[in-house]
Amino acid sequence: MNERPRESVAPRNSLAAGLLAGSDFHDSWAIQSSAVELPALGHFIAAVERTPKWVNACMALRNRTVSLLGLKNLGHLSALAPGKSPSEYRPGDRVGIFTLFENTFDEALLGDKDKHLDVVLSVHRALLPEASKVLITVTTVVHVHNTLGRLYMLPVKPMHRVIAPTVLGAIGKAASAA
Repeated sequence: MNERPRESVAPRNSLAAGLLAGSDFHDSWAIQSSAVELPALGHFIAAVERTPKWVNACMALRNRTVSLLGLKNLGHLSALAPGKSPSEYRPGDRVGIFTLFENTFDEALLGDKDKHLDVVLSVHRALLPEASKVLITVTTVVHVHNTLGRLYMLPVKPMHRVIAPTVLGAIGKAASAA
């Protein structure tokens, strides 16, 4: 199974669904996984551990560019704590470039909030009827606060539409390798 992500909508029962109103940007991507034992955060970690080098190169370019504007360096998407299991993460911990806000077996909320914009990423896990697979839906929600945030999002939106499904596609590859 080398499942490919498909564009989707935020699951109605996800925490992200309640964040969509008034957002300046949002999208959702879904993929099936046979790793039914993994929690939502485990699926996210499995995906970012396999982040393609070109994505980290894009993050490095982003970090150099935004530092000229006084914005923070987020690091690399795949910068994870070595050997840390999904159950060891607590709200406030960094998971790659994101801060963990909430973590349950079926949904992890991660993101970054600053004076320019708030980004929330929901990784939602739902057992499929055949019970041998789960549907993983990653929903990104952005609320922009000012002009700098709007300018920042101009190049980010099209790049996100390439990067998000690419990284999520690693879930399909990870399940194939397992």
